Amino acid sequence: MPVIPPPVIALGFAAVQHALAPKQGAGPVRKVAATALAAGSVGLAGAAVARFRAAQTTVHPLHPEKASTLVTDGPYQRTRNPMYVGMAGALAAHALGEGGLLTWLPVAGFVLAIDELQVQPEERVMEQKFGEQWDDYALRTKRWL
Repeated sequence: MPVIPPPVIALGFAAVQHALAPKQGAGPVRKVAATALAAGSVGLAGAAVARFRAAQTTVHPLHPEKASTLVTDGPYQRTRNPMYVGMAGALAAHALGEGGLLTWLPVAGFVLAIDELQVQPEERVMEQKFGEQWDDYALRTKRWL
C-alpha cells in the first residue's frame, strides 16, 4: 500500500497546476464554472465519506484492510471511488479556474497515479476481504465513472 495519503498527492498535483498556469488566469465565466465544479466535487467526496462513517467503516486510505463493511450505496452506486473522483474533479476545477491547456496535464497525471498507487491495491484488498460480494459489486459498478 502507498505511504502518501491521496489528498496529499492531489495537493501536489494542484501545486504543479499552479506552476503551469498562465499568468493572466481565467475570466469570470470560467471562475463561476470552476466554482460549481469544485462544489460538486467536494460534495461528492463529502457524501462518500459520510457513507463510510454511517457504515462505521474506516476512511483511512492507507489501511483498507481495516474496512469492516463494503459500502455500495449512495455515491458508491455510480462509482467505486467517489472520493478519488471528487479529488480529480477538484483538480479539474482548479485547471478550469487557472486557465491554460497545460493545467489539465496534472489532472490526467493524478488519475493515472492514484489508479496505480491507490485504487488497484485497495481493490485487491477488498477482493480478498469481501470475496464474492466485492466481485458482484465490481462487475456492476465502474471503477471511475
